[in-house]
Amino acid sequence: MSSQPATSLPGAPSPAAQGTAFRVLSAISFSHLLNDMIQSLILAIYPLLKASFDLNFAQVGLITLTYQVTASLLQPVVGLYTDKHPKPYSLPVGMGFTLAGLLMLAVAPNFGMLLVAAALVGMGSSVFHPESSRVARMASGGRHGLAQSFFQVGGNVGSSLGPLLAALIIAPHGRGSVAWFSVAALVAIFVLFHVSRWYAGQRAASKGKPAARRGGRAHLSRGKVTLAIGILLVLIFSKYFYLASISSYFTFYLISKFHVSVQSAQVHLFVFLFAVAAGTMIGGPLGDKIGRKYVIWGSILGAAPFTLMLPHADLFWTGILTVVIGLILASAFSAILVYAQELIPGKVGTVSGLFFGFAFGMGGVGAAALGQLADATSIDFVYRVCAYLPLLGIVTILLPNVEGHKTPAVA
Repeated sequence: MSSQPATSLPGAPSPAAQGTAFRVLSAISFSHLLNDMIQSLILAIYPLLKASFDLNFAQVGLITLTYQVTASLLQPVVGLYTDKHPKPYSLPVGMGFTLAGLLMLAVAPNFGMLLVAAALVGMGSSVFHPESSRVARMASGGRHGLAQSFFQVGGNVGSSLGPLLAALIIAPHGRGSVAWFSVAALVAIFVLFHVSRWYAGQRAASKGKPAARRGGRAHLSRGKVTLAIGILLVLIFSKYFYLASISSYFTFYLISKFHVSVQSAQVHLFVFLFAVAAGTMIGGPLGDKIGRKYVIWGSILGAAPFTLMLPHADLFWTGILTVVIGLILASAFSAILVYAQELIPGKVGTVSGLFFGFAFGMGGVGAAALGQLADATSIDFVYRVCAYLPLLGIVTILLPNVEGHKTPAVA
């Protein structure tokens, strides 16, 4: 197995059969880390924004809704377009939107401008995720689950760093210090430029032989594929609605129930999100080995006993349970995404855009809806209700066994 062009960012491309391009995967995963770290700063500074602008929980939820719905509405459109017209250099351009949103977040004078800043960050993600997911699949060397997990773990590590950096940097120095993180966006633009060169080289090398890039096709009727996609979206709803309750309101929950400081609550959120990052790396490779349906089943439904215990736990066990929940629940997305890509071969951008977009949308809708519920009842009640969401994992039983119904890939 050659290790030359397949793993060199700016160099000449080579077929995926030569092996997994880990240098490319590392670069796109690192960019994902920086992108999602910037996004998570918005969530992490919610207590600061709430105090500075005198926001209620519904307005806090509206910030999340704005940037996640912006991303969710645009991602499928971007994915569909780039399936037909690939745009390798859209990756650094998308990060430019994120950079603009970040700078605006640091200086926004009112709530309306906060929403504009959040929308710009969402637009950046809408461009980044479908195309970077395509790059991950191109660099996979056939190990699609591993590649998606490798890509995803970068994003989840970045998400976990946001609360920690907010506690260490933004909380002591104020909202204006958010602008310091523009350096991260500039680094990501530089890295993504080189990834785009590799991507463009792969595109040039594969012209005239598109079949060589496709994997096996599932022998399923259109109706069964539609049903399976619908089931996967129900599972995404369950996962991301629950995650919204943690990512948007966990700091408030800890402060309200256990009277911890803002910085202590942000550290607890970091621990949870880091567990999510660790869990992400499990699902893809495990799905490559034992089948993605089993990973999806265990990840969603397997979290239910722990989510049901969480609202009744003390502070110590709350920390333990959130780590377990993060590890288990996070392993699903890579498996779900690759499963969906195998249901609809040749539509990597469309599928990635649909599922990333729906995940973002459910996170946004969840944050807004749960904010309304928290205002009407209490934060504690929100967690009692959300505890039942992973039970929706039972619908996984209706998914067809894609791995058992493939034709061989075209050589």
